Amino acid sequence: MQLVVGRIGRAHGIKGEVTVEVRTDEPELRLGPGAVLATDPAAAGPLTIAAGRVHSGRLLLRFEGVGDRNAAEALRNTLLIAEVDPEELPEDPEEFYDHQLMDLDVVLADGTEIGRITEISHLPSQDLFIVERPDGSEVMIPFVAEIVTEIDLEEQRAVITPPPGLIDDSEAEIASARDADTGAGAETGAEAASGSPDPAGSPGSRGPDSDGKAGDGS
Repeated sequence: MQLVVGRIGRAHGIKGEVTVEVRTDEPELRLGPGAVLATDPAAAGPLTIAAGRVHSGRLLLRFEGVGDRNAAEALRNTLLIAEVDPEELPEDPEEFYDHQLMDLDVVLADGTEIGRITEISHLPSQDLFIVERPDGSEVMIPFVAEIVTEIDLEEQRAVITPPPGLIDDSEAEIASARDADTGAGAETGAEAASGSPDPAGSPGSRGPDSDGKAGDGS
C-alpha cells in the first residue's frame, strides 16, 4: 500500500536541499537517509534520500542526483510516497494510518449517523476529516480530541461530539452512506474499542491531540 508521507516545498540554499512538509508521525522511518520514495507526479521519481536535517523547525532533505537549486526547485510540490505493509500498525495505539480511517462511518455519541469519511486533509495546524453526507454534501470535522472522541476500527466508525454549528442538526438524522449503499440498518449500540487521529494520505498514522494538531499522516 502506498501512503503519502511528505510534500516537497521550496528549494533551500544552492546545494539541492528542499524543504519538506511532513505528513507522517514517523519521519525517522519514512524520511530517513536511504529511503526510496515514489512520487506524484511519477515522472519526478523515484527519489532516494541522501541526507536530511532539521533547520529552524523545518525538515530539509537532499536527494541523490539533485545537486543544485534549479534541480531542487523543479521538485516543488511533488508528493513523496512510501510503500507500507497494509498490515503494519503505528507504534502508538492511539494513532492511525490514513487508510485505517478512510470510509469509517461518522456518528454522534448517541449513535446518530452523520456520514462517512471520504478524505483526510492534512493542514499545518491540524487534520480534517472530509465527511460525505448521504445527500452528497460534505462537512469538515477537525480531527482533535475534543471533537473526535472515539475511533472504533472494529465497528468501523468514528464517534464525534461536535460544537454547535459544526453539524447541521436538520440533516443529522440520516443513514450513513455505507448503510444507504447496502440497505442495512446502522448499528448504534456497540461500544467503541479505543481511540482518541497517513501522503495516499500519508499517509500514515495519526491520533488527535488536545492542542488541535493531529498525529501522523503515514
